[in-house]
Amino acid sequence: MKRSPRDTELSARRINRRSLVLGGLQLGFAGVLGLRMRQMQVDQADAFRLLAEENRINMRLLAPARGLIFDRNGIPLAENAQNYRVVIVREDAGDVDEVIARLRRLIYLDEGELERALREMERRSPFVPITLTDQRSWEDIATVAVNAPALPGITPDVGLTRNYPLDSDYAHVVGYVGPVSDFDLSRIEDPDPLLQIPKFQIGKTGVEAKYERDLRGKAGAKRIEVNAAGRVMRELGRDEGIPGHDLQLTVESRLQNFVEARLALGNSASAVVMDPRNGDLLAVGSAPTFDPNKFVRGISVADYGELTENKYRPLSNKAVQGAYPPGSTFKMLVALAALHYDEIGPDETVYCPGHMELGNRRFHCWKRGGHGWVNLDKSLQQSCDVYYYDLAQRVGIDRIAEVARHFGMGERFDLPMSAVTAGIMPDKAWKTARYDRDWRIGDSLNASIGQGYVLSSPLQLAVMTARLAAGTGIMPRLVKSVNGVEAPILGTDKLPFNENHLRLVRKGMYSVTNTRRGTAFGSRLVGDIRCAGKTGTSQVRNITAAERARGVVSNADLPWERRDHALYVSYAPYDAPRVAVSVVVEHGGGGSSAAAPVARDILLFALHGKMPPLESYPESQRSKIKQLQSALRLRQDFRPSDRKTQA
Repeated sequence: MKRSPRDTELSARRINRRSLVLGGLQLGFAGVLGLRMRQMQVDQADAFRLLAEENRINMRLLAPARGLIFDRNGIPLAENAQNYRVVIVREDAGDVDEVIARLRRLIYLDEGELERALREMERRSPFVPITLTDQRSWEDIATVAVNAPALPGITPDVGLTRNYPLDSDYAHVVGYVGPVSDFDLSRIEDPDPLLQIPKFQIGKTGVEAKYERDLRGKAGAKRIEVNAAGRVMRELGRDEGIPGHDLQLTVESRLQNFVEARLALGNSASAVVMDPRNGDLLAVGSAPTFDPNKFVRGISVADYGELTENKYRPLSNKAVQGAYPPGSTFKMLVALAALHYDEIGPDETVYCPGHMELGNRRFHCWKRGGHGWVNLDKSLQQSCDVYYYDLAQRVGIDRIAEVARHFGMGERFDLPMSAVTAGIMPDKAWKTARYDRDWRIGDSLNASIGQGYVLSSPLQLAVMTARLAAGTGIMPRLVKSVNGVEAPILGTDKLPFNENHLRLVRKGMYSVTNTRRGTAFGSRLVGDIRCAGKTGTSQVRNITAAERARGVVSNADLPWERRDHALYVSYAPYDAPRVAVSVVVEHGGGGSSAAAPVARDILLFALHGKMPPLESYPESQRSKIKQLQSALRLRQDFRPSDRKTQA
């Protein structure tokens, strides 16, 4: 049917209106889209560019080189060694079990180490590298590299790990590092991001732990390109971390080695060697000891069980952690307190019949028949107990404690070693606070001979001896410098005691080692050097009246755990002290027989800087000393470039 001109004109008008509306809508949409595109591309360009870069580039932390630790002569005690390891990427390996089976035909893999790696693999994304084994030899790494085509997903790698070149010599001083544990993280309020790196090592004990932040350094970073799935495509650049600070300790490695070797000839003992002039700790020994490298590499259950089940406690640093009754080594401080408070003169005598009666109790002297009339010098020389029972009643525990604290008793020294003990220097207030009981005179008598509540560490005994020798409040120092900055020497001020009183005490210590009736005369020095010292024996069991009546059982006839502790403190040369030594032999018996000979050997090595010459010993002892020196197993070299033997 033919349309009329009117219908055609009406239809055209409708089409034109619709076209205008649609065109307007399209134009408006295009305008809005254009404005949005301009806003995104121009106004918000920087923000979207950053988002794009973050999707394309990732930052990963790089562990810095840990600071090194040296002895006073620059001999390395803790260093960083290359750690060759083998890693696997699960998604590249395909059949993981098959690939690992091939690897095991080439190199040995520890079962426990492999199980830990497989558990880690299950927790991580398939493209994250997992360490299968580390601490491998170069030969193992070369073997893996040569067979790489047959080991998809397996890659040899290299990093840094801690190494202790002197093995067990410094296990108790330097300590050791280990991987960060959940327990470590729980103790840190604001953990360093470095601690999140798998198998990152931090200090666990000793100097390594106490100076962790200085030694750790600051992290570096590398920029890597990743794809949409987060898989690494390539490395774009890196900024290396800042290495940790180097530490130099005051200890001397040859002396430390000798101390450990000498202590190892017994069962369980400790020794501290200190310079009275500046407080430097020249050696800190505890035996038995252990190899800290085993902890760095992951100690086996069997090895760890052997250490923890050993009754001689090799993991304990007895030199600073051990708290023992000081025995007769404490008598110098009681004598000084009596002199300081004018309770006795140097020539005043006390009669010793072998015991002292106090109420219905009898306090015995170690010499059953007594010492007779005893003055200050003789009381130290022969270690008369009754003399000090008498002084304790005159002076009182509070004044004794006040004097003793000037010499380090009851003080926890701020040293970078684990669990440094404060010991106990009791007084009346201490007993009331601790036990809610009054102090008794009998407590004072026990304290006067270093028994009862009094406890001290070998470190405190060394400090006491150094302060008596120097007459100053010298403080012990273990760290000589941090990153080349010298640590201060503290405590060089004179002690608040009459110098004449100090000389009287020193003279008594001289008599101990240089007069025939002195308790340490058998451990005297001959030649130009003379030393002063004091023996000590501390009981670990009560001796009943019945046992005394029939005769006290000899230490040699008792089980090891029930024998007395043996102690000895000494310094030399007598007229110009350079070395102070304390030795404690756990359950060693008598101080004169067990501890004094050890201290003498250590003292001589420290003074001579090498194996003590036989001429320094009494002629009658030289044959025995020669055999003992032959039995010592000393380290012959301390670094590859210095292979001098100890003469």
